[in-house]
Amino acid sequence: MHIYIETQKTSKELKMSTVGNSTNIFWQESPVGKLERQKLLHQKSCVVWITGLSGSGKSTLACSLSRELFTRGNLSYVLDGDNLRHGLNQDLGFKAEDRTENIRRVGEVAKLFADAGLICIASLISPYRKDRDSCRAMLPDANFIEVFMNMPLTLCEERDPKGLYKLARAGKIKGFTGIDDPYEPPLNCEIEIKQKAGVCPTPGAMVGEVVTYLEEKGYLQHQ
Repeated sequence: MHIYIETQKTSKELKMSTVGNSTNIFWQESPVGKLERQKLLHQKSCVVWITGLSGSGKSTLACSLSRELFTRGNLSYVLDGDNLRHGLNQDLGFKAEDRTENIRRVGEVAKLFADAGLICIASLISPYRKDRDSCRAMLPDANFIEVFMNMPLTLCEERDPKGLYKLARAGKIKGFTGIDDPYEPPLNCEIEIKQKAGVCPTPGAMVGEVVTYLEEKGYLQHQ
């Protein structure tokens, strides 16, 4: 009996070592490649990463852009930060390390959608520059398009669609971006959407800016 127990223990330890050893994990190539999937969908895949404060209009732009692309015959998918916290990221909080892991996971999923040939629209506050830059580094061939919703904090607080700013100001929410946790704006984003003469652009105008960029860069090709 004693020998049996020791043998089982050794087997278990060997199994754990094997699973945890990355040298035993191999990349499985697909018989259908990214270029073939893009050709099938008649478009060039990319990740449109929309970042900005809560209430800046990220979800509005993401949903409006997805609808516009659909009407044009382009396949896209929206990765919404709140939606993902209902499933994939439900185990994460809002501490700095949790925010970093949240963005890392979304970046990996966005990369898979782009590899599938889709135009992936990621809509998240994603407050830390290094985390967004890490997601950019996952995408080859400069197919990461950062859209900065550059709206003033005062406007976002006025909108406060979820009532979160009010709770943060009352001290009922800690570590809220823009109040007691920083937001680091992009330094070299591809698209910046902001007020003009103190007036916010309409959803249609915002979508127009992004679609124009996608057209100019050849993402919406129909061959």
